[in-house]
Amino acid sequence: MSTRQVWMITGAGRGLGRALTLAALAEGHTVVATVRGEHTLPAHEQLHVRHLDVRDRAMATAVVETAASELGRLDVLVNNAGYGLIGAIEEVDENEARDLLDTDLLGPLWLSQAALPVMRRQGGGHIVQISTVGAAGTMPTLGLYNAAKWGLEGWSEAMAAEVAEFGVRTTIVEPGAIDTEWGAGSMHFATPAPAYDNLRVRLFGTAEVPWPPSGTGGGTSSTAIAAAVLSHVADHSDRRLRLLVGEDAPGHVRAALDRRIEDYDLDPRWPSAATDEAGT
Repeated sequence: MSTRQVWMITGAGRGLGRALTLAALAEGHTVVATVRGEHTLPAHEQLHVRHLDVRDRAMATAVVETAASELGRLDVLVNNAGYGLIGAIEEVDENEARDLLDTDLLGPLWLSQAALPVMRRQGGGHIVQISTVGAAGTMPTLGLYNAAKWGLEGWSEAMAAEVAEFGVRTTIVEPGAIDTEWGAGSMHFATPAPAYDNLRVRLFGTAEVPWPPSGTGGGTSSTAIAAAVLSHVADHSDRRLRLLVGEDAPGHVRAALDRRIEDYDLDPRWPSAATDEAGT
């Protein structure tokens, strides 16, 4: 692939998607930025803004095919569109669960399915899935969001092995906390049940949902996350499937994996670290 590429970035109107779009443009790439509603992306001769609801499979296919036809190729697809949902499992209703999974789990599937034939025909490409450190573990009240990202990582890992022979790279990006409006404007809230008020106080310092905007923020800047993603894409020798980004990301993932290993170590058939060290 040439140095100057054609990128498609979903959920590009704000937050990390906007930062990725601006960073890619700054590197000289052409960007197809998809948005679901209004946006404030600046006019740029190499920016093509398209409206897209990622839940609509036919629309996703049409946007990809049109972009590839008009621009001649599609080198990088970044599946960034998505949102969070705060709600204990008992609190989440059917519509909330289905809408979240349609957006965070199936949306990237429809875009990836649309992009793969294009990338196979041109002999290569790169699909970047924006996941989370929450795909390695879970957090109370984020169970449905965790489930969507666990599912995203599951089929993306399988896809990576399926398409590598066509020259298509796959990267699962696992950010830690990002200093964007994700915790406010990109967060949905289930109707709270009083039984879980104490849990919310322990987790968030308040039982009130939606929480006040002043209670959100912090984390690695979206521009720093975007820079790390672009650097990874540009480095063809970096074959990692999972890319940890953000200062807190490695610690979160290590803690989650350690808890899982602690469970497995309770199985007498599990080869524990102590057994391995003893060589027995």
